[in-house]
Amino acid sequence: MSGLEKLLDQISGYVWGVPLLAVLFGTHLFLTFRLGFIQKHTFSAIRMSLTRTREGEGEISHFGALVTALAATIGTGNIVGVATAVAAGGPGAVLWMWLTGVFGMATKYSEALLSVKYRVVGGDGTVSGGPMYVLEKAMNMKWLAVLFAVFTVVASFGIGNMVQANSIAAMVESNFNIAPWITGVLLTVFTAVVIIGGIKSIAKVCEYLVPFMALLYVIGCFVLLFLRQDSLPETLQLIFSSAFNGQAALGGFAGAGVREAMRFGIARGLFSNESGLGSAPIVAAAAQTSHPVRQALISATGTFWDTVVLCAVTGIVVVNSGMWQSGLKGAELTNAAFNEVPYIGNAVLTFGLLTFVFSTILGWSYYGEKAMEYLFGKQLVVPYRWAWVAAVMVGSVASLQVVWTFADIANALMALPNLVSLLVLSPVVAAETRAYFQQKAES
Repeated sequence: MSGLEKLLDQISGYVWGVPLLAVLFGTHLFLTFRLGFIQKHTFSAIRMSLTRTREGEGEISHFGALVTALAATIGTGNIVGVATAVAAGGPGAVLWMWLTGVFGMATKYSEALLSVKYRVVGGDGTVSGGPMYVLEKAMNMKWLAVLFAVFTVVASFGIGNMVQANSIAAMVESNFNIAPWITGVLLTVFTAVVIIGGIKSIAKVCEYLVPFMALLYVIGCFVLLFLRQDSLPETLQLIFSSAFNGQAALGGFAGAGVREAMRFGIARGLFSNESGLGSAPIVAAAAQTSHPVRQALISATGTFWDTVVLCAVTGIVVVNSGMWQSGLKGAELTNAAFNEVPYIGNAVLTFGLLTFVFSTILGWSYYGEKAMEYLFGKQLVVPYRWAWVAAVMVGSVASLQVVWTFADIANALMALPNLVSLLVLSPVVAAETRAYFQQKAES
């Protein structure tokens, strides 16, 4: 088993290496300029996302689709992952992470637009969409669509389910001395109650859970920054200067150059917001919308909230605490940074991790379900949901390093078919965008 773990770690390091990160970030930049900096419509898209009016075919509202995608996207990467990037790349990694979010919005916009445009509406009114339908209908590449769906199913059970359940159980045991099986039972019951009802039930819960958890977490982070406001200007200056000049060794910190700041900041940003991986457009396709561009604009705000806001705020808290110089990494650094402010810091961190991880389980359940439905048809939807519920319990009580690494590989491989469709069909995205805004200007 140790040999298998080592092999999978090597494969994971390769598929998540510089080539994939370069292609992902390069796609972000290409689509940003191809679409005339579509990010300029962010704030009007945020206003649009708050509407719950039915505009066309679909199963859930604009807002429901957005928060369900955010539920899957916002997770431990926004907290522990950010600390990992700062520990390896220095304070400058925060700025590169932020820039990844800004440019990644164009990619999230493009993949959502294509998924809505090429979605399939069944006779019962259910909607199916995502990169697998784009690859099959727009590019006639069924084999690549099947590969994407297989990778999605594997990734969903790993990073979207068992690994998340395991992290909740481990944290509750560490902080409250509650046995993992007790956490597992409670988590399994809550998950079952939500997902057995399908996307409408998931979206309904996420509409309340996601804004609540994100807002409280951000407020908590601002409280921590307020309590240490004297060092805040110096912190922001350090983040900007380190991003372009590197960071000399301080305290227990080994020092990082510009390349390390870029590498770890971009990698963490890409992994956190999932722009280009092809997951979020699966739920964007279920939205009730009158035009693909409208939902695409709203979907792009998910990357804004995830990386431009949440990851950035976490990064500033970690750098401002000064604990990034201690030599700690990952979860240990996160704990130390937040616990610099007694009681309040631990409460913010615990609340954030618990709610972020549970929401990821809900959001990813839908991604895996639609991929499974694409591969085997609707007859396996209900068995899939029960298998998902059972996997939550297994993940809570078992150590699953092999599952995590295997799913991590599948998650990276999801990006390859999706990026092919994005680059080949970028003229379609550009034409739809031009037509929409031209029509809007004339009306």
